[in-house]
Amino acid sequence: MMKRIWRRLNEQRSAPLREGQEGASREDTAHAPSAEDAHRKTKRHISTKEAIRRFRTHALDEKKHIDVVRVGVQDALWSDLYHHALTASWVTFTFWAFVSYVLVNLLFAGLYLLVPGEVTGSHPLSFLDLFFFSVQTLSTVGYGGMVPSGVAANVIVSFEVLLGMMVNALAAGAVFARIARPRARIIFSNKAVVSDENGVPVLCIRIANCRRSLILSVDVEVALSRLIVTHDGHLERRFEPLTLVQAHVPVLRFAFVLAHVVTETSPLHSCSLEELKAEEAEIIVTVTGTDEAMGQTVFARTAYAFDKVLNNHRFVDIIHTRPTGGLAVDYSKFHDTEAHAKPEG
Repeated sequence: MMKRIWRRLNEQRSAPLREGQEGASREDTAHAPSAEDAHRKTKRHISTKEAIRRFRTHALDEKKHIDVVRVGVQDALWSDLYHHALTASWVTFTFWAFVSYVLVNLLFAGLYLLVPGEVTGSHPLSFLDLFFFSVQTLSTVGYGGMVPSGVAANVIVSFEVLLGMMVNALAAGAVFARIARPRARIIFSNKAVVSDENGVPVLCIRIANCRRSLILSVDVEVALSRLIVTHDGHLERRFEPLTLVQAHVPVLRFAFVLAHVVTETSPLHSCSLEELKAEEAEIIVTVTGTDEAMGQTVFARTAYAFDKVLNNHRFVDIIHTRPTGGLAVDYSKFHDTEAHAKPEG
């Protein structure tokens, strides 16, 4: 498909150039095009191979945020430290917290070392003893085995205690915020399916609530993400909404199937799965709701490349009635699909 698109675009661009060249040759056949004109024409004309290369490179660059190099934008670490503390992984957060803790205590141990004799103990204090004295002071433990006895040492201790109270408060707040941050335990089916019920194709995606508490007032948005090649050769990310049969779910208790009917007005109607795979298009799903137990807004999102879309399939039922009454939800079959039975005859 990309080859056909670029062939048509190149033909459209080449037509005005050919007309201009024919007019110029009629006026003055002795003048050859200048090097600058030739370079400009060459620059405007992009080969099919180059277009596909740009398209695929751009698509791959958008797969992960960590793969994108941002030029001209600085990472404001110190002015946005709280956000970094919340978004870093637990391993990264713990590592930098430990490193910062050790460095601060090494700094104050060095300051105590500059005022010898003003921190006393039961024996002559080494640098390691002063390091542990700093640990006790920063944490406001104060076992009493080592005490400041001079003015300079007491001044340093005062600043360290003040710093320790602030650091402890900030660290406790950051850890609590990371643990208490609202998370939606919503799972998405690892495949999307296109069902053909009564001759009408329907795109279906299954979601489920893994918590015992309900998720209230659930709003779902589904969009088709495509990279469009403009007439001037630029790549543009375009989002086209896929209207759902039911985009608002009052209560999400167990599982729910999102359905988009592929009508003539649907962006999926004029494209085959093979064409969408070639364009590396994606179906983006975002879910917003309110957790009943916490009263907090929760979010969840996922994306499906079209190699994860099964045609003429449907999801296996996971909600059954128990023999003794009540419902049973079999999450072990949540991702299972089955092909439509072929009509007899």
